[in-house]
Amino acid sequence: MTQPLDMLTETPSQTAGPYVHIGCIPSFAGVQGIYPEDLGLSPFRDGAKGTVITITGSVFDGTGWAMRDAMMESWQADAAGRFPGQADADPAVSGFCRFAADKDSGEFTLRTIKPGPVTNRDGSVMAPHISLWIVARGINIGLNTRIYFGDEDNSHDPLLARIEQRPRVDTLIARPTDAGSYRFDVHIQGPNETVFLDL
Repeated sequence: MTQPLDMLTETPSQTAGPYVHIGCIPSFAGVQGIYPEDLGLSPFRDGAKGTVITITGSVFDGTGWAMRDAMMESWQADAAGRFPGQADADPAVSGFCRFAADKDSGEFTLRTIKPGPVTNRDGSVMAPHISLWIVARGINIGLNTRIYFGDEDNSHDPLLARIEQRPRVDTLIARPTDAGSYRFDVHIQGPNETVFLDL
């Protein structure tokens, strides 16, 4: 006999916590011995070409509170604008990093190689940028955004050009704070809400 399914309700969705750190970056979560090191610990190795930069920031929820459980993944090109697998790509740059906000301050740090401009298949050129994926409590589907750089010419970037509300472009710009250092904050909601991409 077949069970009628008209009384079943949809199972509630789950957010990316509180166990996302244990599964994705166990050493960061204090769980040792599973892997020699967490996957994506650094997007580059010694000998990588280009300038080493540091990006710091926080992910803020709608109340302005820094989310101390945020975890991020970043993808990027090397200093010449090439991705792994492309001809002449820097073998010392994987372009992938997985990192988390500090458990006490909510601030994250990404130490990487500054990416170069990326040429699309149609010949258009994207300004130097880093793709960023964010998960945390209350986020049912990971959020995608980009980090551009305030000391680069972003005026001809095809993605930035598509943002109709021009003041919101600023939410994608990392601001220089010192030589080789940038600040980039993500706002999930509110008047300074970061532009997120539907990928």
